[in-house]
Amino acid sequence: MLVRIVKMEFQQSKVNTFLKLFETVRDKIANFDGCMGVELFNSIHAENIFFTYSTWKSEQHLENYRNSELFKQTWGQTRELFCNKAEAWSLKQSAAVTPS
Repeated sequence: MLVRIVKMEFQQSKVNTFLKLFETVRDKIANFDGCMGVELFNSIHAENIFFTYSTWKSEQHLENYRNSELFKQTWGQTRELFCNKAEAWSLKQSAAVTPS
């Protein structure tokens, strides 16, 4: 399993545009082959900073998504709304702690 976290900082006036766009594509992303879920988080300190947190069956599944028309179209529209360059991390789990 792979976790992908993407930090995006939007122009303040474009936040609602992004939220509407995300609403239209989130189910398509979540249903993309190999995607195990996608979530959107908003910074508690800056209302124009968002993070997507998605889980993928493998790095290849993520790459297939990143090479898809869905990604190219969505990212193209999203990128136009930024005020700073996005940052992204692909992570694998090293350890887990569960309550006893």
